Amino acid sequence: MAKQTTSKRNYPWSTVIDGKTYTLRLMTAKDKKAMLDFARKLPEDDLLFLAIDITEEDAVDNWIENIEKGRLHTILVECEGKLVGHGSLIHEEQVWTRHLGGMILLLGRETRGKGLGNILAGELFGKAEELGLRKVMARMAATQKGAIQVFEKLGFKAEALLTDCVIDRKDKTHDLIIMSYDVTGFNV
Repeated sequence: MAKQTTSKRNYPWSTVIDGKTYTLRLMTAKDKKAMLDFARKLPEDDLLFLAIDITEEDAVDNWIENIEKGRLHTILVECEGKLVGHGSLIHEEQVWTRHLGGMILLLGRETRGKGLGNILAGELFGKAEELGLRKVMARMAATQKGAIQVFEKLGFKAEALLTDCVIDRKDKTHDLIIMSYDVTGFNV
């Protein structure tokens, strides 16, 4: 898939897909309850491998704090007044990885397969360029075949497979796959 970028986008903005209007906007502290409600309605399978437990208030508080500090950029997707997904770009802070970002995409099951993941990724690629990032990484359990396919369609390439590096909510370990996308267009 070709890279989708945006210039500095004005939020909120909306798009119509299959007759439904989806609004994309930036997350703020006021979205804490909506995020918790969204997360708590997700199927257990969707929560198994999240790096943070977004069903917990403290985790969402920390998320909001990172947004306010500029370390995290989250775009929410709403439909009919309800939160139905989000995309986040994490900006690395260590000096030697300051050129890297991390991408997270999470959509409710009812909104998958409609192109919203591509739209969110395009928005986040634009933000990555704006921040001067060179590479965006995505991490997931190797058993998450659907997520791997989504990121492959976005142009991400597998870079590493780490054995037993993630543990699910049931204390079972899984292999971790790390995928990357070169924002600059160079494949070194």
